[in-house]
Amino acid sequence: MITLTAKGDLSKSYKFLDRIVKRDFYKSLEVYGQRGVSALASATPKDTGKTAASWYYEINRNVNSVEIYWKNSNTNNGVNIAVILQYGHGTGWGGYVQGIDYINPAIRPIFNEMANEIWKEVTG
Repeated sequence: MITLTAKGDLSKSYKFLDRIVKRDFYKSLEVYGQRGVSALASATPKDTGKTAASWYYEINRNVNSVEIYWKNSNTNNGVNIAVILQYGHGTGWGGYVQGIDYINPAIRPIFNEMANEIWKEVTG
């Protein structure tokens, strides 16, 4: 014979699930989206400032997930300038310009903040 006894209640779990159902947490994703844009704009190497000013974010929601994408719209001849600043690129005269890892250090604190907030939501 197996006996199971439980104490307490599931009020914190119900509160968390109720918030998810109401999608209140999307508001915080908008905040993190904008924080990411600000962090990326501040960290982007600036010559004209066009690439730094071209950051934006999109939030994609579907049944099983929510994703934040940070994107940069500054292109030249179909080449995304933010990407070649990050990873480097060849020049028209046979040289190479070394990339600068500016995206990862800029966005890492935003990821950490998001993870901490989500953990607090889950653990109540």
